[in-house]
Amino acid sequence: MNKREYFTHFNPARVPSPCFVIDKAAVEDNLKILHRVQRESGAKVLAALKAFSCWSLAPLFREYLSGTCASGLHEALLGREEFGGEVHCYSAAYKESDLKQILEVADHVVFNSVSQWVQFKTMALAAQQRRPELQFGLRINPEHSEGTTPLYDPCAPCSRMGVPIAALDAAIEVDSSFLQGISGFHFHTLCQQDLPPLDRTLSAVVRKFGKYFRHISWINFGGGHHISREDYQVDDLIDMLKNFQANYDLQVYLEPGEAVAIRSGVLVTAVLDITWNSMAQAILDTSATCHMPDVLEMPYRADILGAGLPNEFAHTYRLGGMTCLAGDVIGDYSFTQPLQIGQRLMFDDMAHYTMVKTTTFNGINLPSIAVWDSRTNELDIIREFGYSDFKQRLS
Repeated sequence: MNKREYFTHFNPARVPSPCFVIDKAAVEDNLKILHRVQRESGAKVLAALKAFSCWSLAPLFREYLSGTCASGLHEALLGREEFGGEVHCYSAAYKESDLKQILEVADHVVFNSVSQWVQFKTMALAAQQRRPELQFGLRINPEHSEGTTPLYDPCAPCSRMGVPIAALDAAIEVDSSFLQGISGFHFHTLCQQDLPPLDRTLSAVVRKFGKYFRHISWINFGGGHHISREDYQVDDLIDMLKNFQANYDLQVYLEPGEAVAIRSGVLVTAVLDITWNSMAQAILDTSATCHMPDVLEMPYRADILGAGLPNEFAHTYRLGGMTCLAGDVIGDYSFTQPLQIGQRLMFDDMAHYTMVKTTTFNGINLPSIAVWDSRTNELDIIREFGYSDFKQRLS
């Protein structure tokens, strides 16, 4: 089944509006692909909670993946409490109070800079004495950009992400024991990309940092791998991973985010009002800035099931959110029939980087969350939000 076809027979009237609806079958299909990569290559695959952390589906993740990766304390705690398996944690910088707790729940803790490792090395190694399974890594910056959007490029000029080779060389020259306690490297350069960008990145990593591989036992290739996309080169990825691990005797980790949830969810919304200002305008009970911020940040055009590009069909509307932000505009879409007040629309591919980034700006309510199974038509509304959720995050 093409992933775009999962929701063609879902009735949006079954859920409150707005509502994120996650198809359990679609998530499982993605996980099966990731599991195949893990099983056939020997690499370990972790789910990046920063992209998708719907813990109601954690039992499914435990069945297929090796664990989770976190971007800080709260994600690490969620990974340990709900998802099981290995818990890896990386942050651009750690607060000492957070790190103390992370060292008690994580399996791998990755440091972003020379100075953070120097600052916390004694604390980290003391924790390792209590928990021998605890390992530490260093994020490296291969200074090799593959992204097209600077906001999402960890290797852009002047990036704060990771240690460039010149900084690592200098640290080791000052202190030959600098890497003592470091058992792995982590790098990340990709964003929604396939195998050739990873291949080019890996060449840069080996060329610059390969001389230090003898000091480590594992390497994390980061995220941004669109492995479960229909046209991804899965067989070639498996071969690459097998060859790399054989050549360098290193355990490889991958931590895809979008790939666990791509094409697995929709955002159901309703039309609240229809107006005219040089063109037809439709106001929805959702918001780009509150509920789908990547539409503004990336930026990108979110597809609507059954809709087309402007003027592709007979009736074109500019769709906007219900906040006071003038720029809360989702985009221009065309429809075969005129929109009606109260009509439900479904934005496609709204599982990843949506629920984890929602806000209550303007006091706008958060979308409900539902899990649907396209194989059985079973539906479970697992969370609804209200005024208390808005009030309790303030003071």
